[in-house]
Amino acid sequence: MPLELPHDEARAWLALLRAPGLGAGGVRELVGRHGGASAAQAAAAREARVGAEARAWLASPDAASIERDLAWLAAPDRHLIVATSEDFPALLHDAANPPAALCVAGDPACLWTSQIAIVGARSATAGGLANARAFAKTLAQSGNTVTSGLAEGVDGAAHEGALEGGGTTIAVLGTGPDMVYPRQHRELAERISAQGALVSEFPPGTPGRPENFPRRNRIIAGLSLGTLVVEASLNSGSLITARLAAEIGREVFALPGSIHSPLARGCHKLIRDGAKLVETADEVLEELRGVGGLLAEGLRRRLHAPAAPAPVSDVAQRDPEYQRLLDALDAEPAALDELVERTKLSAAALSSMLLVLELDGAVAAENGRYARR
Repeated sequence: MPLELPHDEARAWLALLRAPGLGAGGVRELVGRHGGASAAQAAAAREARVGAEARAWLASPDAASIERDLAWLAAPDRHLIVATSEDFPALLHDAANPPAALCVAGDPACLWTSQIAIVGARSATAGGLANARAFAKTLAQSGNTVTSGLAEGVDGAAHEGALEGGGTTIAVLGTGPDMVYPRQHRELAERISAQGALVSEFPPGTPGRPENFPRRNRIIAGLSLGTLVVEASLNSGSLITARLAAEIGREVFALPGSIHSPLARGCHKLIRDGAKLVETADEVLEELRGVGGLLAEGLRRRLHAPAAPAPVSDVAQRDPEYQRLLDALDAEPAALDELVERTKLSAAALSSMLLVLELDGAVAAENGRYARR
């Protein structure tokens, strides 16, 4: 479970997130300068550098809005993960203008798993939808989390494929975490929150404004080790996600298509610009083996494990919880809930530890089950 915020600090964070005109960068700057959200709210209400509308709001936030936010957070499997917390995903700090906080419905531990983004056209062809579903299923069955944006077309097919494969998927929303857009994906959203997470930087009740969806693309790119574009026109928002991924040093992949299809032109442009042409999910996995260390390093810092890769025996000797986990693993694959029962460690801690061990070559993961190599 993530570290819980004190009640007054949670209220202050929610007030800052709702402050008009402040934005993610403004919230992070204020909290960083003043050492916490409560102090930032009190100081910002008097600072000339903060816009007048934000100052007025922070001096007297709408109590009803804050109470609704707190009520949403009080429900099971609801979390507010702020940028100053150790639980904030390490890779996301590299995103362009990282979010100040994430509202999460579902399992926050999956934010620390190895994620691969699959994005593409809303008006995808039948072949494009089939490809998105098939790639997502294979990637999920290989132990990766499939991350996308819950949109129609390729996004929805990617989430469906991951779920069909018995794996984990994350939907980054352009609305508040309590809302679903498009509406026809309501049932899909419920399945995602039960087998992964719905993630939003927007507070509860935020509608799907057009400007919100390009903003969520930077979070998709920032959470993921690599981004796969399945089908895209030349003006597709998927190209924004791919560009943002490339700008922070993440891998970009694209599926080729017919030269006569408008939905192939975006992918072909990406390939000309340096994206890797792939035809199978195994090619994606092979390319990403080398960049998994980005995530492993963040996890090691989070878990206070050795900074450099070390033999598993050394890790276990330094950390008794790792030894307890290794003792609970054998050649017969075990599900995460089985390991929780055997080790008495939390699912969140185990997810992070298992990924570190997997990247070090000590653990094999398949279909959400883990075995000692």
